[in-house]
Amino acid sequence: MSDVLKKFMEIAEEIYGQIERGEIPRMQIPSRTKYNIEFSQEHSVWKYGARYAVRSAKKLSGAYMILRTLYVMEFIKEMVEKGKSSTLRELYYISEGWGLAKFGSQDESNRLAEDLEIITGHLREDFHLRPEEDGASVIGNITIEEVNRKGVPKCINCRDDVGDSGYSIPYNVEKEKVRFVDVDADFVIAIETGGMFDRLVENAFDEKARAILVHLKGQPARSTRRFIKRLNEELGLPVVVFTDGDPWSFRIFASIAYGAIKTAHISEYLATPTAEFVGITASDILNYELPTDKLTDRDIEALKAELTDPRFNTPFWRSEIELMLEIKKKAEQQALAKYGLDYVTEVYLPEKLTELGVMR
Repeated sequence: MSDVLKKFMEIAEEIYGQIERGEIPRMQIPSRTKYNIEFSQEHSVWKYGARYAVRSAKKLSGAYMILRTLYVMEFIKEMVEKGKSSTLRELYYISEGWGLAKFGSQDESNRLAEDLEIITGHLREDFHLRPEEDGASVIGNITIEEVNRKGVPKCINCRDDVGDSGYSIPYNVEKEKVRFVDVDADFVIAIETGGMFDRLVENAFDEKARAILVHLKGQPARSTRRFIKRLNEELGLPVVVFTDGDPWSFRIFASIAYGAIKTAHISEYLATPTAEFVGITASDILNYELPTDKLTDRDIEALKAELTDPRFNTPFWRSEIELMLEIKKKAEQQALAKYGLDYVTEVYLPEKLTELGVMR
């Protein structure tokens, strides 16, 4: 029996044991909020703290969640035993046949999969669950050996062997699937938007700056964050993150560098603590006189929330967030095009990256 199935058996036995003893079934998991994340000195990332939430059948909602948990574990057990896999979306739709245990939304089923990761100490990949979204795109002088669907290793150079869209990161980027063969680059730049990724590709920034370009596609998938961490950890490449200047983009950086709140149980697996921010800041808006948009009420609420988020409790982030609230403006990466299509690669990024010591 696999380690995952052994853990599932322990969980099921505990629940049935509670019922046999005449107790109300319950499950305990860490509270998953920003108020329950603590900095891990060992891993230099943010992890869940000591606060726990109890899901008890004493309430109807808790009873439904325990019932769904048992159904999901049985479903995963069948997949593991049969060598099958499922997307998270398929898991949600499969629950339509579970009667009272069916999910009300995919957010519920996604969250339960994450809860099982926390409870068992295993990853959803171990559950044979995979996301719908694809990973990021990569362009740069790095050669990767990827095992294809037939189990045959294939070497791919992410500059010479790909088109303009680059190498697409698979959902499984562990060493048994993806191996780094050779690299000739000085750093990794993770880019939020497709438009800016295309601009850097067209301007040959990967060649001129000896960089590996990674298109995050907005909030990055777990495989993307894991891939970036491996580039940093195994190849010793510095990582910088280039985003828009708004509260949502700041959170994209935080998920890469500090760990995301919803996946704080595996921050040491996904986060790159040494990653640095070169995205648009409130100071940039003023210093570069960038075109802007007015902050919405939702933006303002998000910025204020970040002031109480321990991941942003640094002098740099507090000053930039407070300044953005003061000027009430935000800006996109592509606002730099005000000065021409080459400005971002000839002036803005070289200035920022030289200041950080990433470019010479």
